[in-house]
Amino acid sequence: MARSTKRGLDYSKAGVDTSRADAFLDRLLEWVKRTAEFRPVVGRPIVDVGYYAAVLDIGRGIGLAVTTDGVGTKILVAELAEKYDTIGIDCVAMNVNDLICVGAEPIAMVDYLAVQDLDPEVASQIGKGLYDGCREAEISIPGGELAQLKEMIAGAREGSGIDLAGAAFGLVDVGEVNCGRACRPGDAVIGLRSTGLHSNGFTLARRVLLDQARLSLDTVLESVGRPLGEELLEPTHIYVREFKELKRQKVALHAILNITGEGLFNMARVDAPVGFVIDHLPEPQPIFDEIRARGNVPVEEMYRVFNMGIGFCFVVPRDEVNDALRVLAAFPMEANVIGRAVADREKKISVPAFDMIGKDGHFFRT
Repeated sequence: MARSTKRGLDYSKAGVDTSRADAFLDRLLEWVKRTAEFRPVVGRPIVDVGYYAAVLDIGRGIGLAVTTDGVGTKILVAELAEKYDTIGIDCVAMNVNDLICVGAEPIAMVDYLAVQDLDPEVASQIGKGLYDGCREAEISIPGGELAQLKEMIAGAREGSGIDLAGAAFGLVDVGEVNCGRACRPGDAVIGLRSTGLHSNGFTLARRVLLDQARLSLDTVLESVGRPLGEELLEPTHIYVREFKELKRQKVALHAILNITGEGLFNMARVDAPVGFVIDHLPEPQPIFDEIRARGNVPVEEMYRVFNMGIGFCFVVPRDEVNDALRVLAAFPMEANVIGRAVADREKKISVPAFDMIGKDGHFFRT
């Protein structure tokens, strides 16, 4: 990937101010964390607020893992394309991929669908996506909520406004909750390929490709090899089966990391005094270079916002790398050792190929 020569579009200019979002979240969490004073005897939280998923001790050594997430502005692309059969997969994926990061096996999810207008065909397509996602995640949807919000929600086309989110649940032995505390310097980082953008960074992607470059969803980009709309709507891969098989084969998982919003900075969530050197990244899918080049987006911003071709990571002891890769070879998403853990209380993320050091949510050139 070529390096940018001048400052171009970034996430804040596209409309997502992460600095203000952090301040907003801090104010919200001031009150959310205080709810711990209402803690019941059963249901004690055993994972700090802010990790991928919460875990509640429900007794007899069982932890109930809970998480919630939505599809985000990828839905606007679905509205423009009038194609809704993949965003349900994204909704399931965005939840269960976080859930397994604490070592939990997903069991169920509930969904929340808000609509501007009631269109049965749209409902059918969304439902099919939810079904496909649940089949891959091996979970059910025992309930949910439909809200008609004409006055509150607007879409990319008149009457097309929808929002789709969910909350997923899983089980994990209390003694096996994984927050990355087992990470040690020298551990290997195994990166699993993403299917593309997944469901993150779409505000920047849309601003570059649809608004600034004025591409249509029917445009076939030579580097991508298919219509832009198909590429953007490629659903998020669900990594549940890979996780379950590694667990079944008793591979030691020192950390389980969903590379979602904020890209590689998700690695800094581990509850251990380590940073990571990511020095063997595979070439990202062409769509990422299209965004970078057409928006003149700096490389450091690309790696801060997008997954850049790596959708999920397992951190394993060096002597278990071959076992882990052997297990993962049976699954469709390519897996490779992309880096290693290093001793670092500041939890920096280093990407030597671009002379980048990441800290506190931002990459800097060295």
